[in-house]
Formats: sequence, structure tokens, C-alpha cells
Amino acid sequence: MNHARVFRTVLGITVAYSVVLVIWLGWLSHRTPPGTLPMQVFMLVGLFGSFLGIGLLLAQRPPRSDRHLLRHGLEGWATIEGVHPLLPTDHCTELTELDLELVVPGSEPYHGSIVFDVQPVHRPKIEVGETFSIRVDPDNRDRIIVCL
Repeated sequence: MNHARVFRTVLGITVAYSVVLVIWLGWLSHRTPPGTLPMQVFMLVGLFGSFLGIGLLLAQRPPRSDRHLLRHGLEGWATIEGVHPLLPTDHCTELTELDLELVVPGSEPYHGSIVFDVQPVHRPKIEVGETFSIRVDPDNRDRIIVCL
């Protein structure tokens, strides 16, 4: 999870909501029909919750460059030649350096290494000798995405 992106999303939605609340309190609330104040407050709180939920869903999406690479990257595969655990993270995963032999059809195999955040569900797939799918940027062969 990209904590900075989530923080910016929550902050932006809260600031926008505060501006809407100030406009509503200062200009609209006393111009509305009598007896509708509770419903207006209910709607404002509901809209804040809805926008916050939608914003958090969108904040968890991969960045645009990664989505572009997943759609337009060259499909290949990688064979794990070495697994070097680096450190556990605070969300039950472990940063691991993987030494890989990368193969993209139509080109020579090459070697590389990546640092990958291994989730517990993917741990059995991350062993020496295992093969998994990757996407490689056609313009920069050093930029890859693991597709587990």
C-alpha cells in the first residue's frame, strides 16, 4: 500500500469537504426550506463518506506507468536463481531480493535482480528454480513487472 498516496487522498478529500461545509454553513444553510436541516447534514456526511471510500479505492490502484506496462509490455518469464530476504515489513510481508534469469521471446536471455515485496500467499512460488510471468518495458529492458 502506498501510504503517501493514501494520505494525500484523505487530505485532499477532507480539505474539499471542509470548503463545501464552509460554503454550506455560510451561504446555503439559512436559504434552504425550514425543516430540511437534518436531511442536509445527513447528505453532507454521507457524501463525505462516499467520496472518501471512492478516493481510497482509487488510491490503491497501481500507478499509471505500471498499468501501462501491464497492458503494453513485452510478455516474458523469469527463473529465480537466488532468493535473499532483506527485511520484514510492518504489514506481514517481506522485502526480498530476487536474482533472476529474464527471458523475453525474440531476444537473448539476460540476468537481473529485483527487490520484491513477498506476500505470505506468494511465498511458495518464490523459491530457487521457480518460473513466473513478467512484463518488460520495450524501451527499457531493466524495467519489469512481476505477474504472479
